[in-house]
Amino acid sequence: MNDPADAMDDAIHAPPELHYLIEHQVWARLHEDGSATVGITALGIRLSGEIYMARPKGVGVAVVQGGSVGVVELAKSIVSVKSPVTGIVVEVNAQLADRPQLVHQDPYGRGWLARIRLADLERDAAQLVHGDAVAAAMREHARQNGAGP
Repeated sequence: MNDPADAMDDAIHAPPELHYLIEHQVWARLHEDGSATVGITALGIRLSGEIYMARPKGVGVAVVQGGSVGVVELAKSIVSVKSPVTGIVVEVNAQLADRPQLVHQDPYGRGWLARIRLADLERDAAQLVHGDAVAAAMREHARQNGAGP
């Protein structure tokens, strides 16, 4: 039998090399070419529930940090997914159209939503959590949302 505490510990664990907009439970993986791949955190998925559909904004669309980068359909609602960074969508994860479960199965890998050409990472970075601070920030967010100790 799965222990709910273990499941929450798994959800709180997030790769420290990524950059997180904690309040919206989204992440960005920075690339050397000035772009970032973005997605939803495992904790964000855990807090929201099962995702039945994931639709990122289209290629060429401008997004701003904290603004919508797409939508997900949950059991009883459709929710906007916020972008952790500002820029232009240059690629979307086409696999999500037929396999939205990838967001659950591999949130930091194959379940990514979009790739964004960064417009102003220096400005965006002030709101992003990275490195050693990630674990504590995730635990606190879980606690504030009634999902942690």
